[in-house]
Amino acid sequence: MPERILLGMLTPSSNTVLEPVTSAMLAGLPDASAHFGRFRVTEISLRDEALNQFDNAPLLRAAELLADARVNVIAWNGTSAGWLGFDADEALCRAITAATGIAACTSVLALNQALQLYGARRIGLVTPYLHNVQDKIIQNYSQSGFEIVAERHLNDPGNFSFSEVSATALRQMIYEVAASKPDAITTFCTNLRAAPLVEELEQEIGIPILDTISVVVWQSLRLAGADP
Repeated sequence: MPERILLGMLTPSSNTVLEPVTSAMLAGLPDASAHFGRFRVTEISLRDEALNQFDNAPLLRAAELLADARVNVIAWNGTSAGWLGFDADEALCRAITAATGIAACTSVLALNQALQLYGARRIGLVTPYLHNVQDKIIQNYSQSGFEIVAERHLNDPGNFSFSEVSATALRQMIYEVAASKPDAITTFCTNLRAAPLVEELEQEIGIPILDTISVVVWQSLRLAGADP
């Protein structure tokens, strides 16, 4: 394992959850730290202006600044590939590594790998997103061989407001999708305060819950040579 583990996290500008949650996850690893580079994201919708926020150019500018910190890995700690298509994240990872020489990963690609490791095909999907954004996510997962057997969403364009969703509301959405007995549930947004609830809820409902902050931290540590 490397002497120091430096994880670079590409962070939406209006996100107030992923930084404290990521840092808390690393608290038990004294040689590991997370370092955050922001780019502007203020709305999650299918409007052109909202989609253009996730063009590679601003993410690459943030990635190049993170590279100055000699991070071991650069992660896109966000879920835009859910509605843009998984190939968008694959292309982004290639572009980050080409520009910086540093390994790259994303929340969505890490989630997909975790689903495969669990052998999970029947998925419960919990998000805060708009109806049409949710529909795109379901479509992309369905086209990749997954079945969304239950879903809940809040029809909110966000992005800052996602961080204000209460633990009570998140629990209720998770309970509701759990009733369909999916193989796994994903809390699919890195500005939801879901990760701190996962351990308790998994024990209660007996279903794996894959949070999109948690899985990208896991994948980042793996790429950095640690064993999470």
